[in-house]
Amino acid sequence: MVKPVCKDVLFLSKKAEPATQADMQIALDLLDTLKANEAGCVGMAANMIGVNKSIIAVSMGFMNVAMFNPVIVKKSGPYETEEGCLSLAGVRGTKRYQEIELEYYDMSWKKQRQKYSGWIAQIIQHECDHLKGIII
Repeated sequence: MVKPVCKDVLFLSKKAEPATQADMQIALDLLDTLKANEAGCVGMAANMIGVNKSIIAVSMGFMNVAMFNPVIVKKSGPYETEEGCLSLAGVRGTKRYQEIELEYYDMSWKKQRQKYSGWIAQIIQHECDHLKGIII
């Protein structure tokens, strides 16, 4: 189900609670909401739809992927960039990394460890910041 986008900075500043297999519907809602906002959005965290759980959805270009309890375990190639956010007006400067390695649980609740680079890595870093209560 498509959910409204949360713009409450106090709520968005909270650290996310760990997700469980019981949170599958939240991931589906997050994927639906990302799809509905794809013209201006490439990733979302659960707190952006008003749920304080550690779940993100990321546009991989060819499909959208939900990730539960994502943790960046390696990063390299720091650079400065500007980003926007559906929950905030305007763009802001931030530091990102060209390459990351991420651990997360997939929709089948299987643990994954993947390497990402470039634009996809930047999106994941932005959404993982949301889970820590960090708003660009």
